[in-house]
Amino acid sequence: MPRQSAAVYRRRRIVVIGGAIVVLAALGVGIWLLIAQPWAGSAAESTPSPVATTPAATPSTTPSTDAETPAPVPSVEETPALAACDARDLEVTAVTDADSYPEGVLPQLSISLTNNGPTDCTLDVGSTMQSFTISSGTDVWWRSTDCQQNPSSMIATLQAGTTVTSKEPVTWDRTRSSVETCGQENRQRAPGGGASYHVGVSIGGFTSATTKQILLF
Repeated sequence: MPRQSAAVYRRRRIVVIGGAIVVLAALGVGIWLLIAQPWAGSAAESTPSPVATTPAATPSTTPSTDAETPAPVPSVEETPALAACDARDLEVTAVTDADSYPEGVLPQLSISLTNNGPTDCTLDVGSTMQSFTISSGTDVWWRSTDCQQNPSSMIATLQAGTTVTSKEPVTWDRTRSSVETCGQENRQRAPGGGASYHVGVSIGGFTSATTKQILLF
């Protein structure tokens, strides 16, 4: 075999040395991968962790409080309150038990109320709200409120289109009244002999449109 030149030997040594370097480099990379394990963290993160299991709920044996709660009681609607009587619907009239009175007979005075409105209404018809007057011309002889005792209130319902009259009349003693002479027995007596007197009345702030004439003998 012919002897090769020195240049050929140098190229062969370079190839051998380079191959050895490549082999050593590959071995080094493998050793580094085994030691460092660069995906261990990611692998650990991707590994599902154990999940704690909750035991299935068992049916409760405690009785429900709903069964012990009483059913709601339906509310009863309240009846709307009636309105107070209006002056334009109410007719007030003085009533007497006679048109003329013999000597010694005392007139009995009452009130008549008529509800001319289309609906029922309420009115205080107690003695607190009543007032009778006895006049002769322009001279007022007597007022029921001058010596009234123990006045009281009483709310009454006046039905539409009906007329009611007070049951307990007020008595006129045929004398002149004043708050100063309530306890006196010798008050001035009203003249008789056919003298004419007029009875007026008001109740609950409503006054009779006319008066009732009576004669005293």
